[in-house]
Amino acid sequence: MSDKDKKILVAQTPDIGKRLDKFLAVAFPDMSRARIQSLIKAGQVTMDGRCVKPGALLPAGAIIEVSIPDPAPADLKAEDIPLAVVYEDADIAIINKPAGMVVHPAPGHHSGTLVNALLHRYEELGGTAIGGELRPGIVHRLDRDTSGLLVVARNDAAMAGLVAQFKAKTIEKEYVVLVWGRPVRRSGIIRTGYGRSAGDRKKMAVQRDGEKQAVTRYEIERGLGRVSIIRARIETGRTHQIRVHMAHIGCPVLGDRTYGGGRTPDNLRAGINRQMLHAAKLAFAHPCSGKRMEFAAPLPDDMEIAIARLEKEQQSVPAQYPRRATGRAQIRVS
Repeated sequence: MSDKDKKILVAQTPDIGKRLDKFLAVAFPDMSRARIQSLIKAGQVTMDGRCVKPGALLPAGAIIEVSIPDPAPADLKAEDIPLAVVYEDADIAIINKPAGMVVHPAPGHHSGTLVNALLHRYEELGGTAIGGELRPGIVHRLDRDTSGLLVVARNDAAMAGLVAQFKAKTIEKEYVVLVWGRPVRRSGIIRTGYGRSAGDRKKMAVQRDGEKQAVTRYEIERGLGRVSIIRARIETGRTHQIRVHMAHIGCPVLGDRTYGGGRTPDNLRAGINRQMLHAAKLAFAHPCSGKRMEFAAPLPDDMEIAIARLEKEQQSVPAQYPRRATGRAQIRVS
């Protein structure tokens, strides 16, 4: 590594007591916080000649040396997979992900992912560390069988800007959900502790005393017999959050085998092969220009067909909602 790849910084009086990673985030505005932390953890950053943790506090006159290695090409292959691109510019792309597509490589899914497709369409993502070597460009994710909108960062500046908005909870995400039954109130806020299930580490669960919190706002759009169409907005981006919260109030997402037993009306069983959950709207400030941007994605065919069948059934059968649990101690409703 040449000297030009090393940066030496000196902590000034206003910097005393600051976290090292936050100090570097200001010094390197085009570098994401995640990348800065990975450099620190990898020993590429020293303070007064010693390797320290990202949260180390700066003393007066501290000398920080940052070594920025050339990004190692990720062990990923670009694949010519069609993408539904809703919008793109030099900094970001908005993708309408189909159900069944995994977002990034993981054990058992080394190809055919959204990342593989992105590497083919956006060459600049290849061999970079934007978002991490295995997740180039990925700012947030959707479950494999959840369809809808995702924003992708095409450079470090965009990544840093989007990550900051997610952290500040200023990015708006709205989902359309088909659920079994009907919530107690037409609209409300589900606010719970959240974490890994004690009985199955692959699943998430509501935890009464969980360190992490999960917040979902919901509103019933309309009822269709034994099913309700819900509009849900999440204030926290916990894994499986909407699916867990809907099951918690006794209204599991249709087709959700993990948290709802795959429960569906009899006349829909042949047509529902996944959880009926769609990321329909996405709104945020452009990470580089600051311009307000809003995007919407229509419901996929399987959800449209399910709704059409429910509408037809409702014309001949009165609405009969199943008995529902409320989880009142964990829920705040409006």
